[in-house]
Amino acid sequence: MRVAWFLLRRLAVGLAVLWGAATISFATLHTMPGDPVDTLIGPTFGVTPQLRAQINETYGFSEPLVAQYGRWLGRLVTGHLGTSYQQQAPVADVLGDQLWPTVELALAASAVAALLAVGAALATAGRHGPGGRALRGLASSLELLAVSSPTFWVGILLATVFSTWLGWLPVAGATGPEGLVLPAVTLALPIAGVLAQVLREGLDSALEQPFVVSVRARGVGAATVLFVHALRHAALPLVTLLGWVVGSLLSGTVITEAVFARPGLGRVTLEAITARDVPVVTAVVLLSAVVFVVVNSLVDLAYLVLDPRLRDDRRAPDTPGPPGAPARSGRSMVSGATQKGSSA
Repeated sequence: MRVAWFLLRRLAVGLAVLWGAATISFATLHTMPGDPVDTLIGPTFGVTPQLRAQINETYGFSEPLVAQYGRWLGRLVTGHLGTSYQQQAPVADVLGDQLWPTVELALAASAVAALLAVGAALATAGRHGPGGRALRGLASSLELLAVSSPTFWVGILLATVFSTWLGWLPVAGATGPEGLVLPAVTLALPIAGVLAQVLREGLDSALEQPFVVSVRARGVGAATVLFVHALRHAALPLVTLLGWVVGSLLSGTVITEAVFARPGLGRVTLEAITARDVPVVTAVVLLSAVVFVVVNSLVDLAYLVLDPRLRDDRRAPDTPGPPGAPARSGRSMVSGATQKGSSA
């Protein structure tokens, strides 16, 4: 019952978020200076007033903004995203043709970021000797550099080194696996820096918990303790960062695709914003909102799976405990579970 109520509430919140995102994008683009008719006809000279009036009537540009919004919202509810002003093609086809390159880049960047973060955290967690502190300091410095460096600067630097100087990888426009390496690494580095810092802190905290002492007392090796027992508990805070990771991927693909001249939704979005192609921009905003809603819902469901106490109908996460006990939210309970640990 609790899970069903959660799904219904999430569905209502998701619909509200989608409506808000679509409304804000519609209002922003329609209140910008300029004539949308000029976007449709392009740089054409000698357009007669009759043709301009016909375009206004066909697309409803002469109607009040409220009427345009109502008509557009009605089409949106039925799943009709409209027709691109610039390309004169259905918006679904415009985005569909460019969707896979962006998804491919995001998946590759996610895999690279996960490998780098887990490798760096496992290699430096729990090391307190002189050599270990030096290694941790070097890793922390590299992570800080990756997080603080602009994405376009990292992309240009990687392209200069690995394409121009060494000639190992193509710099732009390649569609094969070799053309995906530099964009994926460019997009993954700042994400890996943040994930590695969070995971290392979680590993250090987990290795100090009593359950680790109990596991070691049973003769379990250090590698097993780190990889099997501590890593499982340290990875829990990373669930909270999934929303941020998705946001970084969505925003980073726009810059990365531009730097490496890759096809994808990023380039389509930039061109649509420049040309005031309202249907395309609105569809991209809605797609981004859908991704955020789905990811955040999955994150909350993951908390229910990872912490059985959150599935207890007798004690809802947001309800207060016994008299005198402080109220605990679902995520604070997860954080507490991570800090206390449990028997492996």
